This record gives sequence, C-alpha cells and structure tokens, in this order.
Amino acid sequence: MIDLNADLGEGFGRWTLTDDDALLSVVTSANVACGFHAGDPSVMRRVCDLAAERGVRIGAQVSYRDLAGFGRRAMDVPADELAAEVAYQVGALRVFAEAAGATVAYVKPHGALYNRTVHDDEQARAVVAGVRLAGGALPVLGLPGSRLLTAAAEAGLTGVPEAFADRAYTAGGTLVPRREAGSVVTDADAVVRRAVALAVEGSVEAVDGTTVAVAARSLCVHGDTPNAARIAARVREALETSGVGIGAFA
Repeated sequence: MIDLNADLGEGFGRWTLTDDDALLSVVTSANVACGFHAGDPSVMRRVCDLAAERGVRIGAQVSYRDLAGFGRRAMDVPADELAAEVAYQVGALRVFAEAAGATVAYVKPHGALYNRTVHDDEQARAVVAGVRLAGGALPVLGLPGSRLLTAAAEAGLTGVPEAFADRAYTAGGTLVPRREAGSVVTDADAVVRRAVALAVEGSVEAVDGTTVAVAARSLCVHGDTPNAARIAARVREALETSGVGIGAFA
C-alpha cells in the first residue's frame, strides 16, 4: 500500500501552474500551497473544495516566505519566526479545509525548506514546533533519514517517509539540487519505471548508476512538471497493475 501525493494549488491570482482538477482525480493526498511560495485564498479554497469532494486528503505544503522564488531559494529564517510562519500557513489552510467539510490531515515542507530540513536540526525542529503550535498531532512528510522525521518523532508526531518518482537521487539518498542538470526526470516512461521500483522494490537508481534503498509510505509526482496529470495517471495505473494498493496514509 502506498500513498500518491502531488503539489497542488500552485497558482496566484490569474496565474496558474498545476492542473489541479486532473491531478485530484489521480492522487490520494494533495499538498496544497499555503500562500508563501504560491497560492492565494481563492486558489486554496477551490483546491480544498475539490479535494473534499473527491475524498483526497488535504495537506499543508508550508514554505519559506518566497513568492518571487517559488520557495526554492535558500533562506536563513530564525527558528521562532519559522515556527510561527509554519503555524500561520497551516492555520490558513485549515479554514478552507474545514469550510469544505474536511480537515488538514498532514504537513509537508516545500522546496528549499524541505531540503534544508534533511540535514539542519534547528530548521527541522522549527518546522515541527510550527506544526505543534498550529494544534493537533499532524503527521509530517519528509525524506527518509531526514532530521525532519527525527524531530517529528521526538515531538510525538508521526513522520511519514516520502519518495519522488520524478526527481533524481544522489548515491546518498538525497535529492539532486534543482540547479543541476537532470535533477528532474521528465521522461514519462522513466518516471513510471522509477515509481514501480520505489513501491515494489523500495529502491531507485541514483545519478551515478548505483541502487539506493528508499523505504517510503508516500510517493510524490510533482504537479508543475510537463504533462504532470498524464504522468501521474500512468504511474497510478502501473502501480495498481503491479499489485500495489493505492491509499492515503492519513
């Protein structure tokens, strides 16, 4: 059994990026942008309404405050400030989730914050503190072996290990930085093969050709890659054909 998640609601005003309608027909969990890297109140409300209607779990995708850089620029934010900003984002999304008859079921950092919490204890603990401040023992999605999942466990939260079907991996099991060529896997056939290997074998081929063990409960397909909805549908079909059950973790 594996969860299939995607980043959604990554628009702002008249600008749209993700095909939310199509992706919500495929995934079991929606990582909804909460306004700091993308998203605005109207976008958040619409995605929550659609997700609730289709039985998709709603997750808060929290980020550094970086609309211009789409949350992918390195930033140094004091721990107390970051915790407050995480809580603020979760709280904002909760309003729209509850109005739709659902709730915020988990939290996932985005972009630079996600990668920072792989190795940075202070930032990882700040994210977890923000989740606690927002109320409720929400599960936290993160990279296997990350400081974020360790901090979540120490705080009594459930840490959910996540893998990426469309991102390149280093031999150490971390994601190849987006600034490097080949960091995003865009070939649909390759994404499908990697998704099945991750779900069935618990492994993925790293950029140096070695095989890396990745034990994950949730599998991400990014919503901002070309043909994302079509690729996600193919991934789900291939997983089900391989005998993998698809279901939300939260």
